[in-house]
Amino acid sequence: MNTEIQIGDNSLGDNPLTVPETLMPEQEISNGFEQFKLNKQLLSAIAEAGYLSPTPIQAKAIPMILDGHDILGIAQTGTGKTAAFVIPIVMKIKYAQSPYPKALIITPTRELALQITEEVKKLTAYTDLRHLCLYGGVGAKAQTEAIQKGVDIIIATPGRLMDIYLAGNLVLKELKIMVLDEADRMMDMGFMPQINSILEVVPRKRQNLLFSATMPDRVVRLTENFLAFPLRIEVTPQSTPAQMVTHFVYHVPNFKTKINLVGLLLQNEDFKKVIIFAKTKENAENIYKFIHRKIEKSVRVIHANKGQNSRINAMDEFKKDDVRVLVATDVATRGIDVSNVSHVINFDVPFVHEDYIHRIGRTGRALHEGIALTFCNKAEVYHLQKIEKIIKSPIPVKELPANLVVEETPFEENQQQLLDIDYQRRKEDPNFKGAFHEKKRKNEDRKKQYEDKHKAGTSKASFYKKNAKNKR
Repeated sequence: MNTEIQIGDNSLGDNPLTVPETLMPEQEISNGFEQFKLNKQLLSAIAEAGYLSPTPIQAKAIPMILDGHDILGIAQTGTGKTAAFVIPIVMKIKYAQSPYPKALIITPTRELALQITEEVKKLTAYTDLRHLCLYGGVGAKAQTEAIQKGVDIIIATPGRLMDIYLAGNLVLKELKIMVLDEADRMMDMGFMPQINSILEVVPRKRQNLLFSATMPDRVVRLTENFLAFPLRIEVTPQSTPAQMVTHFVYHVPNFKTKINLVGLLLQNEDFKKVIIFAKTKENAENIYKFIHRKIEKSVRVIHANKGQNSRINAMDEFKKDDVRVLVATDVATRGIDVSNVSHVINFDVPFVHEDYIHRIGRTGRALHEGIALTFCNKAEVYHLQKIEKIIKSPIPVKELPANLVVEETPFEENQQQLLDIDYQRRKEDPNFKGAFHEKKRKNEDRKKQYEDKHKAGTSKASFYKKNAKNKR
């Protein structure tokens, strides 16, 4: 495992100070959590939660957070990142002391917020710490009433947090620790204005923790405003697939053939627990209906149009192995933390290229091996190449199964693919005018050639007359 810890200023300049491994605190992962000098209540909760020994991100982050440092953590999903910040937060707060929150954890989606809440619930089992999850899609009244009873740790999505704060129902003046989890996803979802608003209302003197699987420029700019002299902890190179995941790509010409391939793959008993990602709600619904009707009744679908209770119930059924297949859009990508997912299928190549890492990170978790398969049509090759550039390696291509029924691409779908390819080429080359303009240019060239002949005294009619005369 390649571990890097860097100390830099709040601008994360080009020359951060690297701390050699030999100067870091001695902490063998095999020693267990006792090495962090946690109290008995927390150690009991950790053991009951099933943690045997710290993962690399936990081994590096926990002591640094306990020492009060701001942290920039770069780690893939499935590495134990959540416990890496929840454990030291619980240790630092220890007791419920006032009605106002001491720790705030901000996440991009309600699914992820609920997932972190479950982790907090486990790790505070033997303490009197109070926690609360704030998210949209449900009424705010019950959440507001819970806040008024007193809370120590808040897990929240940015929008609902600001709604409750601006209504005057939340006091943040005693906040000591603030966490931004999945920061890259928050930027993708356009939460920067809400994040800036939150930073304006929380105390200036606080400990900040930021975790992200990738470090695009927008996240770098966020760190400049959010972190002060952070320790950078990177347990794997950013934008790399999880080590326990084997991934492949199938080149599939159209939607119907992709559907046929899903049906064929699900007949294989090795596909024990499967997540299928689609780029749109419509695609997700169509995939779900096909599987439910033709292949497997044990299937659920989650996307933005599904009600909150429906999404929570679907996730619970999938976690409990009551459901074999879960179809989801990217809205749920970061909130799915389910063990023993055998396969991830990318029905569509993600257009937000960093999402590829997070999608396939749903399998191969907690040292279990997993397989990720991506279906790619000709218009998606562009995005596939961008992903390969990000992960710095080609994705192996698999031949389509011999018994797969390959459908003819409908005219409308083919036209849309061609339009997408034109758009991609224009994006890369501003001088490219598109296939329609190319055809128009060729027609104009032919017309010009004909006019040149006409000017030379060889009209179309005289040309045919001359040819006929020569034949006689």
